[in-house]
Amino acid sequence: MRNRNATAYRFLAPYLLIFSVFWVWPIISSFLISFQATRTVPWRFAPGFNWGRLIGDPAFFNALQNTLLILVIQVPVMIALAMVMAVLLNSPLLKAKGLYRFAFFAPVVVGEVAYSAVFRLMFSLDFGIVNKLLNSVGLPKIDWFSNVTPAMALIMIAVTWRWAGYNAIILLAGMQSIPEDVYEAATLDRVSKLKQFFYITLPLLKPVIVFCLVLSIIGTMQLFTEPFLITERGGPGGGTETLGLLLYRQGFRSLNFGYASAVAYTMAALAIVITLVQLWLTREKQ
Repeated sequence: MRNRNATAYRFLAPYLLIFSVFWVWPIISSFLISFQATRTVPWRFAPGFNWGRLIGDPAFFNALQNTLLILVIQVPVMIALAMVMAVLLNSPLLKAKGLYRFAFFAPVVVGEVAYSAVFRLMFSLDFGIVNKLLNSVGLPKIDWFSNVTPAMALIMIAVTWRWAGYNAIILLAGMQSIPEDVYEAATLDRVSKLKQFFYITLPLLKPVIVFCLVLSIIGTMQLFTEPFLITERGGPGGGTETLGLLLYRQGFRSLNFGYASAVAYTMAALAIVITLVQLWLTREKQ
């Protein structure tokens, strides 16, 4: 038995070595760097330098506020929209289901740079199709890129467009795993479709909804592409800067690796805490 285990570990050794070098060690190294002042030559150990700055940095709290705002508004809207899409995809009346599933999932596989460029064109002040539609119904144009509120709304619209279909497919898979005899029994008892959804589908779908929420929370805490490419590095005036964008700016623009590492670990800690709270709130009560 021991020889068989030793043989198994020898086969696993190359993977474990690569995993340790390119995954475990960078995580540990980044944590150690967060306790160093990296703007000096050579770097020096200063435990409170980066973490102390984090507590009093207005840029950090601005990015944190923007990230939490997106989390609180965009994530619930996206999950609700994904639920509606999943219900429609699961309807027996819908034809060409495969085509619609692909259409809803397609935004995920579209290149980030390409779709960001399309969104910038669509929401352009002068020749964007969105403002032309607003004018056609008698509404004034909106400057989506120069004002904070429209810019933040644009980020939320873009993220929702990209990920709602992905979550809808996950929810659809959960719906299709619910036994049909449950609905047949409810139908025989003359339970309406709306009540079946709220009292059968949603409770049985709860673990899948929680899974989608956890993925969305982690993704929002790491949000980078949309504020970087669509609103030009978190503009206007940092109004759409997220924690992911702040990390990039500190680490790769200012080369302040110690502070960037502190921001990164704060992001990870916040994602873990919010996820644990959400799991606790949605736990099964005995």
